[in-house]
Amino acid sequence: MNDRTVVTALDRAVAIIDPVLDILAERDPVGLKARTFRKPTAEDTAIDTVLDTLAKTLNATDFPGTAAWLELDAEARSWWWVARIGALNTVAVAFPSVFGVLVNRLPLQDLLGFANQSMVLVAVARENGVTDRSAHVRMLASVLCGREVDLDGSEPDTSPTPRRECGPFALLHAMWDVASVLKDVSSELAKRPHSRGIYRVLSAIPLVGGVAGYVGERGALSRAAKQGLGWVHANAESSSHVGLGEVSRMIRVPQ
Repeated sequence: MNDRTVVTALDRAVAIIDPVLDILAERDPVGLKARTFRKPTAEDTAIDTVLDTLAKTLNATDFPGTAAWLELDAEARSWWWVARIGALNTVAVAFPSVFGVLVNRLPLQDLLGFANQSMVLVAVARENGVTDRSAHVRMLASVLCGREVDLDGSEPDTSPTPRRECGPFALLHAMWDVASVLKDVSSELAKRPHSRGIYRVLSAIPLVGGVAGYVGERGALSRAAKQGLGWVHANAESSSHVGLGEVSRMIRVPQ
């Protein structure tokens, strides 16, 4: 499979991922994030008390945009995405293992696992100051596909960004959407970080496989995140100078 095909699919995936991360980080539809900065007053009503309690619960999770989130450094914010959001998506990734070896032979788990790792890696890069779409594509190609790609300065991608929902299932819907655009690079999916050997063996056992698959995929996600952080630190300077549209034409991969 050539580099252009891989980069095109990854670019489409990042175009889905970024708006969802923006929603999680910035939206505050019922004002709970803002309430984490608020102090109770004598004029508070019973509704205020209930909302403040909900806000404290949200703040305890260090959710982006809360008072607790502002106290975290870049490393802690990066691992928040791994521990909280990545863990949620991993349930969907590991679920096919409940059915044992029969389903494990299908590409579904690699497809969802690749999508999950892609979402978390982009979030980690963003928390470390790398917000450029083409840099995200290069990182995913390097960490998940083992391809060191170079992108030239071609015209930006002007295709419309898909409209994202902001409900409680936005993350899972986004992961499915990412998985759908990655079908074109199915041969690349197996290159991502995988579960350790023992967990892969146990995941072939019906029922038990679900738990083993989850633990194994969590470990694989953590390793992918560490590799992503390594890529960001190694490419921080170059990543800040790469333009958004540099993803449509490829130069050769260094041998």
